[in-house]
Amino acid sequence: MVGIKPTDLAPTTAVKFVGAGTAACIADLVTFPLDTAKVRLQIQGEAQLGHGAQAVRYRGVFGTITTMVRTEGARSLYSGLVAGLQRQMSFASVRIGLYDSMKQFYTHGSDSASIVTRLMAGCTTGAMAVMFAQPTDVVKVRFQAQVRLADGVKRYNGTMDAYRTIARDEGVRGLWKGWPVLKYTEKNVLKSMFLYNLPCHFTAALGAGLCTTIVASPVDVVKTRFMNSTSGQYSSAINCAYTMLTKEGPTAFYKGFVPSFLRLGSWNIVMFVSYEQIKRTMMRTKTSWESPF
Repeated sequence: MVGIKPTDLAPTTAVKFVGAGTAACIADLVTFPLDTAKVRLQIQGEAQLGHGAQAVRYRGVFGTITTMVRTEGARSLYSGLVAGLQRQMSFASVRIGLYDSMKQFYTHGSDSASIVTRLMAGCTTGAMAVMFAQPTDVVKVRFQAQVRLADGVKRYNGTMDAYRTIARDEGVRGLWKGWPVLKYTEKNVLKSMFLYNLPCHFTAALGAGLCTTIVASPVDVVKTRFMNSTSGQYSSAINCAYTMLTKEGPTAFYKGFVPSFLRLGSWNIVMFVSYEQIKRTMMRTKTSWESPF
């Protein structure tokens, strides 16, 4: 169209959907070691209480990363990456890529949206995303949590083997462990308030990351332990939380707080910067195809 730059055109739903998933994968590639360190810290002490095993003693985010590299090799920091990328393509594409469409649905096509509307849109896409992506999250967490032993024994031989093994041994419901959407609702509430008003602003990303970590950390720790648990270890997520509280105290709900905050803040920055650039590139490409002359 004459007189309109490609960057001035509103990106289509398809562009947002693909762009969000791709940008989320880029952010995951950058921040995955922090996520793995968070998982290791969150489950630390659980084995000692439940099975009498000697768990590896991790101290702080950088101490955890250093210990993993020294004892398991650098590749251990990216254990579960395949499932993580699968999760982002199925989770972020829906949660972020469809957010604007859902917001317009609630406002009946109006450009103005109240905070309540933004929260409703974020919660709706978050719940939808969890429904699609929960199996990938379960597999990702289990790979991140497994300690690579000296004899090479592994819980699962690969990503697809993990899906099959969980479905066979725990039933299909095992792939949806930790299904409650509370954690993701909290994240979408905060991200709807911060990030969608100020996309790509570092302060907004860090602010959202800090608020999200403070609010969601207890649920995140319970979710990680419950998803990683063996069959019969916990009767429910509530039982998991009760066991943590009685055996380890309230501070257990904030294990892995620092890597969780660092990961969320840096993930938000990388993701939304990448997202804006990908959308612009895709719109320029789409326009050039439609208007070759």
